[in-house]
Amino acid sequence: MHERTILISGASIAGPTLAYWLNKYGFRTTIVERASELRSGGQNVDVRGAGRAVARKMGIEEAIKSASTGELGVRFVDRGGRKIAQFAAGTSESGGLTAELEILRGELARILYEQTRDDTEYVFGDSITELQNDHDAVTVRFKSGTQRTFDFVVAADGIRSRTRDLVFGSEIQIRELGLYMAYLTIPRLESDSNWAHWYNASGGRAMLLRPDNVGTMRASLSFLSDPCGYEALPLSEQKEVIRKKFHDAGWMAPRILATIDQSFDVYFDSIGQVKATTFSRGRVALLGDAAYCPSPISGMGTSLAFVGAYILAGELARCSDYREAFLNYEKLMRPYVDKAQQLPPGSPRLAHPKTKTGIRLFHTMLRVASSPAASAISRRLSTPKAEQIVLPEYAGN
Repeated sequence: MHERTILISGASIAGPTLAYWLNKYGFRTTIVERASELRSGGQNVDVRGAGRAVARKMGIEEAIKSASTGELGVRFVDRGGRKIAQFAAGTSESGGLTAELEILRGELARILYEQTRDDTEYVFGDSITELQNDHDAVTVRFKSGTQRTFDFVVAADGIRSRTRDLVFGSEIQIRELGLYMAYLTIPRLESDSNWAHWYNASGGRAMLLRPDNVGTMRASLSFLSDPCGYEALPLSEQKEVIRKKFHDAGWMAPRILATIDQSFDVYFDSIGQVKATTFSRGRVALLGDAAYCPSPISGMGTSLAFVGAYILAGELARCSDYREAFLNYEKLMRPYVDKAQQLPPGSPRLAHPKTKTGIRLFHTMLRVASSPAASAISRRLSTPKAEQIVLPEYAGN
């Protein structure tokens, strides 16, 4: 019997998860990643609901727990660092702003790499430049100049997927949410705790400082803005944009900006959601953020990646016709995706007030929401809508 071959573009979360399941079903998997090595950077990600169930099926739930950031919850603070309100980390039952399984993206990618490296061919420092999507196979040309043929190709290379664009062009839209966000890693101080801290500055700006488990802190800086091309600028110019936007923001802004040139993983982009009318074309399929990015605001990106990979692999293994497999994958995922992309009311503007009066009103709302009488309600409201999906059972898993 012909051993079916699959090329996966992207070695973050969705791609290696798909490779794990495909390997179990006897496929031969190759992952191409344009970075020269496994990327260790990135912020906290949540493993929730059905995503956690998939992690349990993979036998990595305990590894994720062991690599948890240890975040205790989120505290909202004023310019002087005084606590306005706090929300403790949730559990698998209670949900909340901080999930029970909080792990750095790079740590999760490492766990998945270790699970798959013996059975998957990893090609680092290369990328797909051309695709010939034929009836019987996909011919792929790489930036390195090599050319290979695969039975299928899966684009799992993020919201700005270059592989997706080679097949779909501008057909698949990104719904911009009017928010820019910068991520970076900064040194940890003795005064830092295992609580995350959120601060609002006027002008629709916010800062979030989160603990990690590797002796540093993860910072994010966000501000309201219509898309204006910042994401396409060279990194040096992006850093200047960030400095100008936050030089007078107060709280931890001086500390964060002072280390921006030394941070190894500065990432700056506009925040959006991928709205795909279809998750496949011919022998090429989309997965994870490349197919249905729900935005970081949703807290559902990792769970969608886990669940999507599990279902796509299961359907390819179950169906003799790949076209049926791709249709089943989309049919099962579409309702889950639609719910995951339903953001909390007022997002992202509610959490980014533009005026001092707006900040005071936001703080009042937080105080009420964190009170004992309202905590159960606020926890439910802050928990993503799409935590659960009935996972199909596939033979052999």
